[in-house]
Amino acid sequence: MNISVLILTKNEEQDLPGCLQSVSWCNDVHVYDSFSEDRTVEIARAAGATVTQRKFDNWSAHQNWGLQNIKFKHPWVLYIDADERVSDSLLATLQSLNLRDNVVAYEIRRRDFAWNNKWLKHAQISPFYLRLFRPAKMRYERLVNPISIPDGPVARMDGFLDHYPFSKGIRFWFTRHLSYADMEARMRLDDIGSGVEFSLRQALFNNDFSIRRYHQKGLFYKMPGRPLIKWIYMVVIRRAFLDGAAGITYATLQSIYEYFIVLRTKEFLNNK
Repeated sequence: MNISVLILTKNEEQDLPGCLQSVSWCNDVHVYDSFSEDRTVEIARAAGATVTQRKFDNWSAHQNWGLQNIKFKHPWVLYIDADERVSDSLLATLQSLNLRDNVVAYEIRRRDFAWNNKWLKHAQISPFYLRLFRPAKMRYERLVNPISIPDGPVARMDGFLDHYPFSKGIRFWFTRHLSYADMEARMRLDDIGSGVEFSLRQALFNNDFSIRRYHQKGLFYKMPGRPLIKWIYMVVIRRAFLDGAAGITYATLQSIYEYFIVLRTKEFLNNK
């Protein structure tokens, strides 16, 4: 396969071995590390991966630097995180996929798994991500939860990218999302200061999922009571209750994260 693999890491000694195992079919694996303090780099090099290190600043800047500066062997790059795995179904698709000249990126469906490997089939909000692309035709925007901006047409492919967001436990999840909330709140303040306008038409009808998501987030941040709205949307409209206790718990955690953003935005506004 003419596909390179890019894995972003920061202290991922627990999850990286499984991730590397799932891409062992690739002869050009790059681990893009933010100066880990554990055995991440050692594990990567032992597996034959090429390691590039850069101090993390924010998500879009970090990802854009990687795509512009890492020397990939192949014209296509599969980007995954250390807590993600290429499933057997996705590998089969990659092995048989005829990469089209008129396409610059492919959407891949991600499956989020909670405790006891429970697939959050209904609770998951955003299942499709642009993860296979030509690096020269891709860029990212937003400080956190970045959106992918492809320079050209995209297509959708079969197979699943499996994601285990709770692999390090609930304490790690909360700590990470508190830092995410800080960046989301700062972006909200920037939007307020610069008078950015978000479009309901773009949020609902744009053919590009990344653009729809960008406008959806912008409009959502203006809504009062959005932590509760998000919980109702996930549990009732998306039917997270069909995922059982794991689905309800996941919806509640996502609503708490939304409340973190609300609180941090208020704190930043009060301290201006």
